[in-house]
Amino acid sequence: MDVRNLSDLLDRFSEHWSPKKIAELNDYDIKLVKVQGDFVWHSHDDTDELFLVVDGELTIQLRDRDVVLGAGELFVVPRGVAHCPRADREAAALLIEPRGVVNTGQAGGALTAGPETLS
Repeated sequence: MDVRNLSDLLDRFSEHWSPKKIAELNDYDIKLVKVQGDFVWHSHDDTDELFLVVDGELTIQLRDRDVVLGAGELFVVPRGVAHCPRADREAAALLIEPRGVVNTGQAGGALTAGPETLS
């Protein structure tokens, strides 16, 4: 594997809520995603989900509170916890999830993204 520069990779796509796999770690996918606006309320029954903000500000809405993350901050949503990411202005995040995790969990819908690798 070669060194991957996150800024260079982010410059290669513009769509929101469409994670791009940039690396693998054991059975995990490392993904970059650009976000803006509201996502969909969802949960992942079998896995935690890590959000590491690379640029901008991302709010992880939970049923009982909002978690606001700035660049360089991370938050892990525990398995089974309903959440809805939101960004008032474009932001970018790195996600670490087990291979095959669907971004919308069991909620499905128009924002469900298929696996795409950014090479």
